[in-house]
Amino acid sequence: MTTVIAAVAVLGIMGAVFGGILAVAAKVFAVEKDPREEAIAGVLPGANCGGCGYPGCAGYAAAVAAGKAATNCCAAGGDAVAAQIAEIMGVKAEATVKEVAQVQCTGGCRGREKYNYVGISDCSAAARLPGGGPAGCAYGCLGLGTCEKVCPFDAIHVVDGVAKVDEDKCKACKKCVDACPRHIILLAPHKTKRHVAITCSSKDKGVTVRQVCDNGCIGCGLCAKACPKQAITVDKNLAVIDYDKCVGCGLCAQKCPRKLITVDGKVPEIKPVAPAAKAQ
Repeated sequence: MTTVIAAVAVLGIMGAVFGGILAVAAKVFAVEKDPREEAIAGVLPGANCGGCGYPGCAGYAAAVAAGKAATNCCAAGGDAVAAQIAEIMGVKAEATVKEVAQVQCTGGCRGREKYNYVGISDCSAAARLPGGGPAGCAYGCLGLGTCEKVCPFDAIHVVDGVAKVDEDKCKACKKCVDACPRHIILLAPHKTKRHVAITCSSKDKGVTVRQVCDNGCIGCGLCAKACPKQAITVDKNLAVIDYDKCVGCGLCAQKCPRKLITVDGKVPEIKPVAPAAKAQ
């Protein structure tokens, strides 16, 4: 019994000694935290979405306080949060550039699947099957909702077999972009008066696109010719928009024979040309 008591006493003394050593070490080697870091973390929305490029809001706050990150990187907070962070840092507020996730597929290949998929409702799982999944187009949305599951803002949903983005809810966190196994979701600037989007990712030639999709880009170049700002080019059989030049006029959408270019999420109606007045 004496031996047991002695052993317990020795362990207690050792615990107290080591605890004291750790307490002293914590004070001696403590890294003083910049008070601005805590203040910045307090104004961040706490979404921890990673859209800023840092591991959560705390990581971003630390980077800003250390002068390693700009004050306008919080996609979820926008201009309001950027202004608060700038005030804390004592610098001029930087405006945020609004971006939205853009699904580069209209679903024109639905009904032309290579086979009937029966399995886990997950795009990544389907993409591992022969041919990269059941979709007839190699660039088409698989429609199994992997992007929908990872979105922390409920901004993307599968509608009629194709992922659709709610631009009002989207915070450009990039989770859907990273999750898509076919890499057909990208972030696009949303800074024009009207947002123009070419909703296709196919690099195939026009004749191949016509075989697998009802409205995929065939690389005809009519949109590029119609653009008054030279904001559209055709690269590897696919029309691409330069958003630094785009003014949102929508002329490209009206000229597209496949009706795949959208303006503010819709295909604009083609305006009839008024007949020329007859000379008297």
